[in-house]
Amino acid sequence: MELAYEEFTARADQILEEIKAYCLACGREPSEVELLPVTKNHPVVALEYVQRYGLSCIGENRVQEALSKKEQFPGHLKWELIGHLQTNKAKVAAIHFDRIQSVDSIKLIRRLAHGASEADRKLPILLQFNAGNDPAKYGAEISEAPFIMEEALSQQNLKVDGLMTIAPLSENSDIAKYTFNTLRECRDQLEEEFSITLPVLSMGMSGDLESAIFAGSTQVRIGTALFGQRN
Repeated sequence: MELAYEEFTARADQILEEIKAYCLACGREPSEVELLPVTKNHPVVALEYVQRYGLSCIGENRVQEALSKKEQFPGHLKWELIGHLQTNKAKVAAIHFDRIQSVDSIKLIRRLAHGASEADRKLPILLQFNAGNDPAKYGAEISEAPFIMEEALSQQNLKVDGLMTIAPLSENSDIAKYTFNTLRECRDQLEEEFSITLPVLSMGMSGDLESAIFAGSTQVRIGTALFGQRN
């Protein structure tokens, strides 16, 4: 990552301005939408930039890469796992991440709950759904949502903060809109069915920011637009 801190701040300022503009355009408060910098394949200096700028969380895709960076980074950031998590890495992930967004099966829920129990902690999670029906994306089917939610809520060492999705790659913005609206509707139905509050909707990246915010996203995951091309 050949990016000076001044360039990073300019990029971050620009993204936050875009978030603000989209929020105001759809009648939302900009404070409702959190920017999650995605540091996958970027060096530890990316974490230093994030902390210096005043953001509190980062998103990583791979367990091993995140653990390596954690050893090298002395700062205080919250670590969110946003990439696909294999069940054989669930125990390690349950110990080292502040929240896991990519929870997409009952088997993974049980493994994470076991790992969190052994670590004597209550692990925040998001349930990931393939709301855009994209065969190239991970995530449970929307039709499975009640069963997966019921399992997650039954685990006393897990705390379900909300839902996450990734829109299919497409030039057609209507596909992203459909995906994000589907996830929001799923969230609303789950809140009503289980009499719970699910405040977090993690959806939207650089290319579909507007659609995500208009659909109700509370957290957007931004990588390349902040840090430049990955190594």
